[in-house]
Amino acid sequence: MRNRRGTVTDTVPGGGHDHDFLGASHDANARRTLWVVLLTAVMMVGEIVAGYLTGSMALLADGFHMATHAGALGLAAIAYRYARTHRHDPRFSFGTGKVGDLTGFASALILGIFALGIAVESTMRLIDPVAVDFSAAALVAVIGLVVNIVSALLLMGGHHHHHDHHHGHDDHAHGHHAHHGADNNLKSAYFHVLADALTSVLAIAALLAGRYLGLGWMDPMMGIVGALVIARWSWSLMRDTAEVLLDTTDATIAATLRSRIDAAAGVRLTDLHVWRVGPDACAAIVEVEGAMSAADLRARLGDIRQLAHLTVAVR
Repeated sequence: MRNRRGTVTDTVPGGGHDHDFLGASHDANARRTLWVVLLTAVMMVGEIVAGYLTGSMALLADGFHMATHAGALGLAAIAYRYARTHRHDPRFSFGTGKVGDLTGFASALILGIFALGIAVESTMRLIDPVAVDFSAAALVAVIGLVVNIVSALLLMGGHHHHHDHHHGHDDHAHGHHAHHGADNNLKSAYFHVLADALTSVLAIAALLAGRYLGLGWMDPMMGIVGALVIARWSWSLMRDTAEVLLDTTDATIAATLRSRIDAAAGVRLTDLHVWRVGPDACAAIVEVEGAMSAADLRARLGDIRQLAHLTVAVR
């Protein structure tokens, strides 16, 4: 289509005008997440009750942290369902592919808040120690770790499958923007489970040290260590999801587009916008000057696998 300025535009969304950019693994990841929600909820109740009965701060931290994970994982499961249900809703200009990133950002905030809570409570326990039933608390922590391992294995299937899927393509992203193609909703669920596993391991180590070495201070100290690690994971997830939500340019896809345009004789790139619209999908607006038709430009750029929606303009 030619406008009054003599610019020819051509827009081609992936799959027609139905902007469904959820990715092939969306439904499988939703099922994995739901199973993990159920496992986490059951273990959460057991650890909180056992933590109160035994007086273990590390175990209580693990239990309450697992409670936040149960909520965050439940939110992730709801996000999968919402994105699938509303994927054809015309109110979403580029589909519901970012719903998972929004949920991931919320989960990152939850992780950060409770990392702070664990650190504060553990510091108070260092100052004012509380008697702990080490043997009983360690047993429950081991059971919690087993549940976390099972949950991680469930989520790992989708997490690694999605990651490995990209390595067979030349346009796979690396470097700072290597999170391109990631399902941040699944990633947030995975981080929550890893955080649970970490606090379980630290709780077990602290409880054994207290039981056999008399190092009672290890229990709250491990709570602080766990809080620091979880806070770092929280920041990493918050940064990655915020970049997607704020439409940060995907540097690798942008570089690929630039190189292909530069390789065309007599054509100059005048404007370029690239942003994420789903776990494995980007949209782009490309404007060039030169002796090339919009159809030829689209043909030159349209085979980039991650490019799900392409708008081209030629002056």
